[in-house]
Amino acid sequence: MLDLLHRPRRLRRTENLRALVRETRLAPEDFILPLFACAGENVRREILSMPGVHNLSVDQVTDEAARAYDAGVKGVILFGLPETKDEFGSGAYQENGIVQQAVRAIRSAVPDLVVIADTCLCEYTSHGHCGVVREGELLNDPSLELLARTAVSQAEAGAHVVAPSAMMDGQVFAIREALDEAGFEHIPILAYAVKYASAFYGPFREAADSAPAFGDRRAYQMDAANVREAMHEAELDYAEGADVLMVKPATVCLDVLRMLRDQFDVPLAAYHVSGEYAMIKAAAQQGWIDEQRVMLETLTSIKRAGADMILTYYAREAVRALAQK
Repeated sequence: MLDLLHRPRRLRRTENLRALVRETRLAPEDFILPLFACAGENVRREILSMPGVHNLSVDQVTDEAARAYDAGVKGVILFGLPETKDEFGSGAYQENGIVQQAVRAIRSAVPDLVVIADTCLCEYTSHGHCGVVREGELLNDPSLELLARTAVSQAEAGAHVVAPSAMMDGQVFAIREALDEAGFEHIPILAYAVKYASAFYGPFREAADSAPAFGDRRAYQMDAANVREAMHEAELDYAEGADVLMVKPATVCLDVLRMLRDQFDVPLAAYHVSGEYAMIKAAAQQGWIDEQRVMLETLTSIKRAGADMILTYYAREAVRALAQK
């Protein structure tokens, strides 16, 4: 017999009823905005595959960060495009590197904005890989020293958080040890704990000018088919001292994010990556979808799966959309 006592539709009849029983809620403090800092002055160069996203000189990236903060965004993560590159990615750890300049400028202009520095070498190396390369092979342990130097340099510039993304074994421990020895024991590490070798990073490679000169990154980024390995990676980063664990990309890895949420009590982040952003933008430009609704539904799914914070190029738009509701 049909059960007419329980009718879930009763609580869906009006917007206010739906709001009262809503289980997952987005808030402005959930979002971190990625920004790309480049050399020069008054540079604002749109990235063709990521409409609305730009390479920005330090003055412009500072203005962009200030506007994001005024809109309600609480944090940004910085990526750098150096003027020159070399075999060892020295621009990543120079005192006056592009990210270091941007960190100082943003900290001065917007003191309360959380500034996170992406800690990697791929944007700075002439070969486009995330560490030291010899005879076509990326070497793990020699790369750790350079990643640790980069993290310390970023902390010295004023970064609130460092975010190692190179997927080198032991990188979190090496960075934690270097930060502590340099007097930065208070600086947290947001670890790209589960970073798959994903085709969804394509537009980012254009944005950061970081495509590998040879081969690819599948020898160190994870195979997208593996989830037990993802849990192992997260366990290692947690044991090495990571304060936040991140899954990347986000929407195609919601199952992985949920598993981490069930396993770990530390804060979790998810990166709604460039390709995921670009697909929504492209479909919206064709008039095939309602961009704002799809954006919010996508970000809600990431939070529902267990993310405490979401890195997304939609951060400002999401905050504005939430303010209208």
